[in-house]
Order: sequence, then structure tokens, then C-alpha cells
Amino acid sequence: MTASSRRFESTVPYYARYRLGYPTRLIERVITLVGLRPGDAVLDLGTGPGLLAVPFAAAGFRVTAADPEPAMLKVAGEAASDAGVALELWLGGSNELTPGMGPYRLVTMGRSFHWMDRASTLALLDQLVTPDGAVALFHDDAPKTAENAWREVLREVSDRYGRGAESHVAAFHAPDYRTHVSYLLDSAFCLLDGVSVVIRHSISIDEIVGRAFSMSTCSREKLGDRAAAFEAELRAALGERSPSGMFVEIAELIALVATRPREAFTAR
Repeated sequence: MTASSRRFESTVPYYARYRLGYPTRLIERVITLVGLRPGDAVLDLGTGPGLLAVPFAAAGFRVTAADPEPAMLKVAGEAASDAGVALELWLGGSNELTPGMGPYRLVTMGRSFHWMDRASTLALLDQLVTPDGAVALFHDDAPKTAENAWREVLREVSDRYGRGAESHVAAFHAPDYRTHVSYLLDSAFCLLDGVSVVIRHSISIDEIVGRAFSMSTCSREKLGDRAAAFEAELRAALGERSPSGMFVEIAELIALVATRPREAFTAR
């Protein structure tokens, strides 16, 4: 990955506990769309604490969980053990992939593709994914709605502590920014299908603070001795919005499934 992997070390306990997981029905829709069969090989690239790797393993697939952060892999292994499934744990990121790996019927990435050299990663995956296989990018999106107003509070406080200056955040606002879709359309995996599910649930101030510390832009490692002040300011701002300490979150969990044109793999 293009960023230092150790930046995520302090986010591990927060990521595993406070980041949104992917609903079973979303996983099932991706399995159906790709046409996966029991025993097919899946690579979860940038697995984090296994939020994708574990459910795909539970669905009957041979999953390799890859991450450059050892602490993330350890948590992913523990999550797999708790779920009664097996993962092959591989320490490394997109830069360490080699043409001899695989082949994989599906490569998944959950909130990790933006950390990679996207064009070169897709070119290499073209060598690792089976002719009838796919790449699936998973992420979540929050609609602009009154229920999600607490997100603006989180963003405003985070920006005061340097979130907007982070290179990947600044890149998003640059005039030459390219979306994941743009890179996929220029790759071998240029047939795109999207599936999603929408959830609504209650979220507490404690959970919002945990979510904040799960992000590299607001990690305890990045904030250093300002972490306590950041937490106090965030709690105070949220408390002004909701004295009860409870909010509602509406989120869309999304999978963008990318495959090759049929004529591209029938000739292989």
C-alpha cells in the first residue's frame, strides 16, 4: 500500500468494534452475482479485522485474508476462530502481491482500495483472478439526512485536528481526482454492477468516539498528545446535539462488483 501500514496499528481495537460490518444479505448478493461455488478461492485484500474475510469463509469459501498490519491480521484470525471458520492469514499488501499467487475466483477489498496504487493493483489482479472471476469493492455511504447530522459534528471536529490535511482526503477534493469507478473502467475489470443494502440503527456517543479513533485521520497514533483533547471536544459537541447521548445512523452498505467482458476471458 502507498501509505505506511503502521499508521493503522492504534486503530485496530476501534476498527474491529466500531466500524460498520457488512450485512449477510449483501454478502449473499455478491456471491450470487459472481456465481461463486463452495470451495472457491477468495482473497480479501486489506482485510483489517476480517469484516469481509470471516463472512465469506462462513459461506463456504477458501479465504486468504491479507493485510500489511500484523495487529489487524491477529484480530482477523481471532474473529475467524470465534466464528468457527478457517482463514489463511497473509502478511502483506497490494505491493507484495505476486503473479504466482492464486488463482482467486474473487478478490474483495473493504474500504482499502484508496490506499493502493489502483491502476497497478488492478493490472496485477488481472493475473491473479480466474477468467470468470471478479473484483468486489465494499464500502459504506451515509445519505444526507437529519438522522445523520452527527456526522457533520464529527467531520467539523476532526477537521480542526487535521483531518482535511491528510493526503488521501485532500486528493479527493483535487481537480484531477479519479473515482474507483474511473480506474475500474480503464482496467480489464470494466463491467460494473452495484448491489447495496440500507440499515438504520441507534448509535451512542461512545460508539461515535470509537468510530473516530478507528479512522487513520483521527487515530490515537496520529493525534498523539492531542487525543484526549480531541475526544473531549467531540463528546462536548455531540452532547450539545443530544443530551441523551444517543443518535440514529442511516447507512448504505455497498458492493461494486467488477468483471471482465465475456470475450476477454473466453479467449484465455
